[in-house]
Amino acid sequence: MAAPTPTPRKFLGRLSLPERTFVADALRAETVGGVLLLVAAIAALIWANTPLRDSYETVSNFHIGFASLGLDLSIQHWAADGLLALFFFVAGIELKRELVAGELRDRKAAALPVIAAICGMAVPALVYTLTVTIGGGSTDGWAVPTATDIAFALAVLAVIGTSLPSALRAFLLTLAVVDDLFAILIIAVFFTDDLNFAALGGAVIGLGVFWLLLRKGVRGWYVYVPLALVIWGLMYNSGVHATIAGVAMGLMLRCTKKEGEEHSPGEHIEHLVRPLSAGLAVPLFALFTAGVTVSGSALTDVFTTPETLGVVLGLVVGKAVGIFGGTWLAARFTKAELNDDLAWPDVFAVASLAGIGFTVSLLIGELAFADNPVLTDEIKASVLIGSLIAAVFSGILLKLRVRKYRALVDDEERDEDQDGIPDIYEQDKPEYHLRMAAIYEEKAAEHRRKAQLAGASHDGGDSPA
Repeated sequence: MAAPTPTPRKFLGRLSLPERTFVADALRAETVGGVLLLVAAIAALIWANTPLRDSYETVSNFHIGFASLGLDLSIQHWAADGLLALFFFVAGIELKRELVAGELRDRKAAALPVIAAICGMAVPALVYTLTVTIGGGSTDGWAVPTATDIAFALAVLAVIGTSLPSALRAFLLTLAVVDDLFAILIIAVFFTDDLNFAALGGAVIGLGVFWLLLRKGVRGWYVYVPLALVIWGLMYNSGVHATIAGVAMGLMLRCTKKEGEEHSPGEHIEHLVRPLSAGLAVPLFALFTAGVTVSGSALTDVFTTPETLGVVLGLVVGKAVGIFGGTWLAARFTKAELNDDLAWPDVFAVASLAGIGFTVSLLIGELAFADNPVLTDEIKASVLIGSLIAAVFSGILLKLRVRKYRALVDDEERDEDQDGIPDIYEQDKPEYHLRMAAIYEEKAAEHRRKAQLAGASHDGGDSPA
């Protein structure tokens, strides 16, 4: 007898209830942070393009810190190296959780989003490199269009009033997590200058102590916060970008629950730190980074200078083609069938949304062209324009399917028996159907009572002449 044909796996299928709850909570905080990020970016542009622009430069370049510790930095520098360490700390926790308890735990399920994310970074880098090679520009900025800003993307969804089904939201979040991982590796490998091995050794020892305290179950913010600051300072002075310290500490946290725990330590700390990261750290970074001078000639230069054109094309074209192409090819070769409720244009729309590369793209742009302030500002402008184009394009695509998405979201959130669990997750539970039968019987009895009252009223009433 021939072996049964295996059932093809569903791509973008329904999430488990715990995963859906986690994704919803995580993206809710990111959406609020994304709106604040959008407001901060607009405020930076207004501040830098009004008569107050001199004060913007003065505040951004104002130095504060401890010169004896090598930490006498400008406000803009503190935002990029200090505040973003919180952002990458949360990214490290997200990555750890995805690897041990989330979508990346199952290698087969993780294959598609991982391949999509890799292609979504490789193709923009290739588009940039081809553009600057043809135009005779510098290839130093190849990594600028490779990053996706999940918070900004969610802010766009909030502004246009589109709610994605949980499977698409989880796909976007997984893309962003893998994207952050490779962005971290790019920063660590390609943007590390002269190493101070003494400071690097001190940072590694500090991380070892951090890990040991976690394993011993030591608790108390007053232990970990000072230690984290020491590790960050040593990492900064080592020549390795200081945000790597945040990632390393995030990856060390335990993200699996033990018996009796409602949340793992990693999830608990992420819940505490995420509002600080999304609501303060990233918006302040945007405020002191996105302030570039915008003029007619500057906008024209974005589309004529090879480096800036490469960034725009990388974000708008490279991201969409890379993520969609990688996903389609991976699904074809793994024989993973697309969820019946969705279509490939939905995947392309999300891929286009991933072209919004703001926070990490701005950071990489500063690192790539640190010795050329003029080109750095032009690269920032190209990131803003490329992200804006990607936002408008993806917004149009998503709006075309908004009715379908709303219907799917309503189905996911419907809870007619009001037990706190969406009905879609209880279809195989007899007790759910018994509860629903009792609810409908009660409604039927109420309608029969109303029918009798209406009939009695009609029989006893005066007949019309």
